[in-house]
Amino acid sequence: MSRVTRLESHLEGRVRVLRLVNPARKNALDTLGYEALITAFEDAARDEDVRALVMTGSESCFCSGNDLDDFVTHPIADASHPAYRFMATLAEFDKPVVAAVEGPAVGIGATLLLHCDLVYAGDDARMHLPFVQLGVCPEFASTYVLPALVGHQRAAQLLMLGEPLGAAEACRLNLINRVVEKGTALAMALEVAQRLAQTPPQALRQTKRLLRQGGRAAFDAAMQAELAVLVRALGSDEFNEAMAARRKTRAGG
Repeated sequence: MSRVTRLESHLEGRVRVLRLVNPARKNALDTLGYEALITAFEDAARDEDVRALVMTGSESCFCSGNDLDDFVTHPIADASHPAYRFMATLAEFDKPVVAAVEGPAVGIGATLLLHCDLVYAGDDARMHLPFVQLGVCPEFASTYVLPALVGHQRAAQLLMLGEPLGAAEACRLNLINRVVEKGTALAMALEVAQRLAQTPPQALRQTKRLLRQGGRAAFDAAMQAELAVLVRALGSDEFNEAMAARRKTRAGG
């Protein structure tokens, strides 16, 4: 079974649907996966027939985060890394992005949900941000976006302790829009995306721009600050020790 992330893409009316496919690694993202996402988003931005975009994973897992083996081989050194470029592309995408989440959304799989416009999740979904436990720091403006959504203390609990968050609690904290029955998140996301696709497109894009412009300077500053700290952390003893412990656990040691 392939360990490389594939991206399945198809059009439903005026909605582009992107599905992460990497069952061997629970839809973990590698450099090729990020590059595929960048291309897909850029294509959708240019295509006037696309009015909204839906992101999803499998019926049992949204995304387990970075493929850590690939990440160790291709670490983030600057803003040219595919992971950083994808998150910048997602943040700048001017059409609605709707996420459909089933099962775990871990690491960047959870971070990217903070940058989607609408999120629908099955009742078995959970978000997990275990950056500190991996010897690194949060990424891609999550230290700005998360406190703005849930408050400082709850953001500290999620980011410092790395505690998983179930779908119902995530909804209560305004991290997702609605919890639906397991297996129906994609149908719900598609229904909403189709409604968005039927609205006047320029009014929709301008509304999205206005919703985000107030915090843009703080958002950009957080992106840059987190990148600088993350690059240093990836060369630290703490990160190397965390990776060694994970490899030992995986090997059954």
